[in-house]
Amino acid sequence: MSDGRFRFGLFEFDGRAFELRREGVLVHLQSQPAQVLACLIEHASQVVSRDDLRKAVWGDGTFVDFDGGLNFCISQIRSALQDNSAQPLYIRTVPKSGYQFIAPVQRISDQPPEALQVGSARRETSAVRGTALMLAAAVLAVVAFFGFRFRSVQSASRAPILAVLRFDNETGDPGVTRFSDALTDNVVEQLTSLGSGNYRVIGNAQILRSPREERDLKAIASSLHAAYVVLGQVQTEGAQVRILAHLIRLSDQTHIWVVRMDGSLTDPLTLESEAAGKIAAEFSARMSANPRRATSFPSASP
Repeated sequence: MSDGRFRFGLFEFDGRAFELRREGVLVHLQSQPAQVLACLIEHASQVVSRDDLRKAVWGDGTFVDFDGGLNFCISQIRSALQDNSAQPLYIRTVPKSGYQFIAPVQRISDQPPEALQVGSARRETSAVRGTALMLAAAVLAVVAFFGFRFRSVQSASRAPILAVLRFDNETGDPGVTRFSDALTDNVVEQLTSLGSGNYRVIGNAQILRSPREERDLKAIASSLHAAYVVLGQVQTEGAQVRILAHLIRLSDQTHIWVVRMDGSLTDPLTLESEAAGKIAAEFSARMSANPRRATSFPSASP
């Protein structure tokens, strides 16, 4: 992608540093999802095929689970942009073709704002006018800063709480408990990283570590003021392990989303990382789309 900075909606994207910002605040986005977003922005309004994205990000000589990797990247991008695949504002899925960046994109000058202000000031012939402009800009900057801080604090105080329960080891093998506990911690970490102020995560409260037979969802909602909860299970499916994760709204105990993933414990660290990433990306997308009025949807890949 050509170097430069681009603006779309409330977001700015730096094509050189692969950094995404929302109203000036850095939004966490991993390297490969950032490269996919860069390619889509570069070809804004055009349909970019999945094969073109593979060549741009992974290259022809790399052998990976491309479909799963691209699905994960698109999920992470949509989560970062708070976009909804059903009613997209930024990225539209074109069935059997690829993806299309549909938001208007504006290229921003690479010259820092300070340099533009100095250049403008030098062109001013009136010292009084220049001083007045600088004072006005300073006042506006102060007002904007405190306004942003106020909105951020206010938004954070209203953000719903998502509690993550300890994943249940249902395999009958006590040795798998270490894996299920590590998976729980990884899901908490990645959900927190993807939250962007849309929700708050609690994963270390003692009530969340209770055995399954002692759990009380109403008590969790009451004591933690949680609006949503993640329930997880690790099961045996033949020679493989099956991981299930459920996103549940506590007010009426309605399932919002379910993620299922099968894998082998021959490489537990890889399975843990991939499963936690998939769960966090899909649950965060549901919470970020409309966290206070989340509704249930049928499970689907991005």
